[in-house]
Amino acid sequence: MQRVEKNRVHGGKSPGIKTFLRRLSAGLLAAGMLAFPVQAQEDAVSAQGEPISVGANAAIVIELESGRVLYEQNIRERLPMASTTKIMTTMLTLEQENLDEEFTVDPQAIQVEGSSMGLVEGDIVTLRALAYGMILPSGNDAANSAAVRIAGSQEAFVRLMNERAQEMGLVDTAFVTPSGLDADGHYSTAYDMAMLTRAAMQNPEFCEICKLYRAQVKFGNPPQERWLKNHNKLIEMYDGCIGVKTGFTDNARRCLVSAATRDGVTLVCVTLNAPDDWAIHSSLYDRAFASLKRRSLSELLPQEMKLDVTGGNKTQVPVQCAWEPIASVSQGEYERLQVKVSLQKLEFAPVVAGQTVGTAEFYLDDTCLTKVPLTAGEEVAGITKPKKSFWEWLGSLFGS
Repeated sequence: MQRVEKNRVHGGKSPGIKTFLRRLSAGLLAAGMLAFPVQAQEDAVSAQGEPISVGANAAIVIELESGRVLYEQNIRERLPMASTTKIMTTMLTLEQENLDEEFTVDPQAIQVEGSSMGLVEGDIVTLRALAYGMILPSGNDAANSAAVRIAGSQEAFVRLMNERAQEMGLVDTAFVTPSGLDADGHYSTAYDMAMLTRAAMQNPEFCEICKLYRAQVKFGNPPQERWLKNHNKLIEMYDGCIGVKTGFTDNARRCLVSAATRDGVTLVCVTLNAPDDWAIHSSLYDRAFASLKRRSLSELLPQEMKLDVTGGNKTQVPVQCAWEPIASVSQGEYERLQVKVSLQKLEFAPVVAGQTVGTAEFYLDDTCLTKVPLTAGEEVAGITKPKKSFWEWLGSLFGS
């Protein structure tokens, strides 16, 4: 197991969680309030339509839970994304079985330029160790080695990457390399990278790795523990930063995908070709966090919800939320929220307390912020007719 260090303080062992759940707020940003030089771009706007731009070819901030866009600037423009590519490579790696099974790295896979976790021919590794090597020091050797181990070749693994991108609806993304090194036809957008990150962060182990300042990982021949340091300086620079991935090539320039959390609100920020990315992410986060708050949505529900029941000792049963509905919204957004309650028209007894009987969906405009099951608040017993005696049955035959 890997030993990890968070912000220079030793943590525990990385959890061996392999379950990957596939699924899948307005930023009040004023140009004069940004604490970094801005680059004039006419189409850069906040979620409320305020003209604003930052020093990046493309930038986006989303709220993680709902996926809604809080800030956008050229978010659909196809651009090279450098080593932020490894978000997809790591996500696919952590979905594999036998993450801790040892194997010898492919000697051709590690012959690659750029950043490295330090693999040499004959080294013995695990896929879990390679995941750390991809995210922390951005090892191109780690990405290629994982690709060959999983799919048999880098080309076959790239096909898996593109298949997953299509499944996720990342229509403006195409992968050519597992590492993100410059290649013709290798591109994505700020929007697609934000959505990819949103999906990857549903994997608990991905989240655990990408937030670390450094980790001790075992590999070599024979395997021995070595410290790997995270290239993402924002983890130390910005309070609440929990990842995610840096990137740089001569063509893509500085790329950064980050995530940060504060008071229960989690945001993801992406910049592509942003020379001052640390400052840009920090400023965008400050403005977005200042406007958002975790709020209960319970008071938006009808005061009394009941479900009609037939065949039971009661004709109705009270309905309640399975858990308290909560969302990250600004005050202005809260006032625009609407709730859609869907209940079964009729339920047949018996009804068990806690039984799901519908859903409550909370919308901001066309975006569903959260969806909560509705459950029966109490039990309704079924009514059964007493069995007839033999003489009652016999009498019924003769009409008496």
